[in-house]
Amino acid sequence: MTEQANHPSRRDILKWFAGVPFLPLGAMATASVLSGCNDDDNASDTPAKVVNFKSATFTAMDAPTLADAAAMATTTVASKLSVNWDDGSKTDYQLGYKEFFKTGAAVKKHPKQTNVSGDTIIAGGYFDVNGKAIIDPTTNKQWFSDCPDGSSLISFKDATGKDATDADKATLGVKGNPVFHVVQFEYTSKAYGELPSPIAILTLDQDSKTGHLDLVQYYNIDMSAAHGLWITCGASLSPWGTHLSSEEYEPDAFEQGIGGPSPKGIGKYYLNDESKANAYNYGHLPEITVNADGTGTVKKHYGLGRISRELIQVMPDNRTAIMGDDYTNGGLFMFVADKEKDLSAGTLYVAKYTSQLTDKIAGNIQWIKLGHATSDEIENFIKGGIQPADIMESLTEDPNDSSYTKIVLAKKSLWVKIKTGMEKAAAFLETHRYAAYKGASMAFTKMEGTSLNIKDKVAYSALANIQDSMVEGKDGYIAEHNVKFPQIKAGGILAHQLTSGLKDSEGNLINSEWAPSQSETLLVGTDIKVAQDPNGVGNTADPDNIASPDNLKFSETLRTLFIGEDSGNHVNNFLWAYNLDTKELTRLLSTPAGAESTGLHAVDSVNGWTYIMSNFQHPGEFTSGTTDAVKTALAPLIKENFDDGNSAFVGYITADSIEVSLEEKKA
Repeated sequence: MTEQANHPSRRDILKWFAGVPFLPLGAMATASVLSGCNDDDNASDTPAKVVNFKSATFTAMDAPTLADAAAMATTTVASKLSVNWDDGSKTDYQLGYKEFFKTGAAVKKHPKQTNVSGDTIIAGGYFDVNGKAIIDPTTNKQWFSDCPDGSSLISFKDATGKDATDADKATLGVKGNPVFHVVQFEYTSKAYGELPSPIAILTLDQDSKTGHLDLVQYYNIDMSAAHGLWITCGASLSPWGTHLSSEEYEPDAFEQGIGGPSPKGIGKYYLNDESKANAYNYGHLPEITVNADGTGTVKKHYGLGRISRELIQVMPDNRTAIMGDDYTNGGLFMFVADKEKDLSAGTLYVAKYTSQLTDKIAGNIQWIKLGHATSDEIENFIKGGIQPADIMESLTEDPNDSSYTKIVLAKKSLWVKIKTGMEKAAAFLETHRYAAYKGASMAFTKMEGTSLNIKDKVAYSALANIQDSMVEGKDGYIAEHNVKFPQIKAGGILAHQLTSGLKDSEGNLINSEWAPSQSETLLVGTDIKVAQDPNGVGNTADPDNIASPDNLKFSETLRTLFIGEDSGNHVNNFLWAYNLDTKELTRLLSTPAGAESTGLHAVDSVNGWTYIMSNFQHPGEFTSGTTDAVKTALAPLIKENFDDGNSAFVGYITADSIEVSLEEKKA
C-alpha cells in the first residue's frame, strides 16, 4: 500500500470540500473517512483504510489595504482551512467565494412566478400587493435591493419531510440534490424604509459528487397575506425547517420618534394607498414555509412582541426562542410557545438584571412576564382598528402626575399610563413601552444576531455598539437597569447561560429548559483613532479584532462562532471565526469597502456538506473615518463592480483549491 493510498484522494477530497470549507457532519459524527483511491478517477485495488478526523483550524487572511485596491472593492477570501487527521497527515484548503447572483441581475424565474412575463426575473426586485413590479421613478425600471440580508439553506427533506424523488428533481430542474436557499432583502439604499421587503426562494442544484451549489430558479414570495414585510434584517432556520424572518425598527404608532420610519412608504408603494398603512401590522415575526416545488408561503406571527427584532434563535425544545432587539434602550426578550414547532401562541418575557452586568462581571437574570397571547388575538386587535390611544397614554413632557410612569426609550423620556384592561394589547403591540413600564433592563444598544451552542447550553447575542444607554452618564442610561459598561463603539458579544427551573417575576415556573439565567461578556472590540489605524485606511476600530458584530452563527461541529460585522468602524467589514476552545479569532472574509457583512448562515450538514452562506449590502457606503485617498481609489472600482454601487452579492464560501501534505508518522 502506498503512502498516498492511506489518505483521501483528490476525488474524495473534492467530494468533501470543493463546494464548501468544512467536513460533512455525518463523517464528523463517526469520526472517520474512508480512503484508498488514487488522485485520479480510477479506483484502487488497495483495501480502504479508515482515517479519523482529529481537528481543524483556520489560517487568517490579512485585512486588505490600498496596496491592493481591487481586493478592497469586492468580496475577498484569502483564508485557509487545515484539517488534521489521526494518522499524522494534514490537508490544507484555500477558501474562496462564489456568488449566486448580483442583485438587479436577470435570473431564471420559477415557472409558477406567473406575475412576471418572460423567462427571467430581477433578483432582489420589488413587487406591490398585486404582484406588479414597483418602478423606480429615477430610472423608470423596476426597483431592486442593494441590501440582501438574512438567509436559510434548507435541504429538500428538511423543507418537505421527505426525500426528493426523481419526479421532484425533474419538477425542480435539478440533476443532483435539490436544496432551497431562502434570501431576504432588507431595504434599498435609495429609499430606506419606503418599500416592502421581498423574500425569495432559490432552487439550488447540489452536485452529488462535489457539493457545489448552482442556481436553477428564483421565486419571489407573495407577501399580501402579511400586508407586505417591513425591513427584514437577520434571519434563522427553525429546527423544523422553516425560515424565521424579522421586521426591524418597528414604526412608532405614536409618532414620537422612538421607532423606525413611517409606514406610509409601504402604503404608497406596496398597498397603492398611503392611508392603508398601519404601523401595528409591522414589527412582528414572519415565518416562511418552502414547498416541494420551490415555491413558498408566509405567515406572520403577532404574539412574539413588536420590537426591533434582528432575528430569533429557537432552542432544541422547538418552543423557546431568544430574541435580539436592535434598538437603543432595547431589551433581551424570550418567547415560550405553548406547543412545539408552533409559534402561533405562547408567553412573552423580557429580562431584568438583578445583579450588575459589566464587561467584567456576569449579571443574573429574572424574567418579567409580559403576557400570554395567540397570534389571532393580537391580529384581531389590529383588524378591529385599535389605536395607540386606546392602549395607553404616552406623553413627551412630564405631566407631574404620579399615575404616570417615566420610561426612557431611544434616549427619549416618556411618561406612560396603561388604559384599564389593555395590558395584553400593550404587551404585544407597544412592547417597548410596556417592557420599560414593567421595569425591564431596557439598556442595550443594537442587540443584533443571536445564535446557540447546544452542547454547552449557551446562547450568544451580538452588540453592534456598546454606548448610550449601556454607559453610565450617557444618553438613555438608567441606573436601575443594572447594565453598566465602558463605552466601546466597536461593540461586543454576550454569552447567556441556559438553564431550567427558572421562575418568572410572578413566581410561576417558566416552562423551558433553555431560558437564559445569566449573561456575561464573551468578546469586545477595540476602539482606536484614525491616526492609530495600522492599515492607514481610516479604521476607527482595531482591524485585527471584531467591530460591531451583527450576524452570529455557531457550528457545533467545529466549536466555532462565526461573526459578521455591520460596522462604521472598519472600512472593510469582515467575517470572523472564533474557536471557543482555543479562543482564537480568525478573519475569513472581507466585504467591499463600506458594505455590511450579512446573510451569515452556517449549516453543519446539508446532504453531508457543511456550508457558510455570506452576502453583503450597500457597497461604497463609506465610514466617517475613511480617508480621502481610499474613497478616491475605491469609489470608481465599486461603481464598476456593483452597477454604480446599487447592487450586491448573494453567495457562499467555497474551497477553491486544494493542497495535500503528509507529515512523517512516528513508528
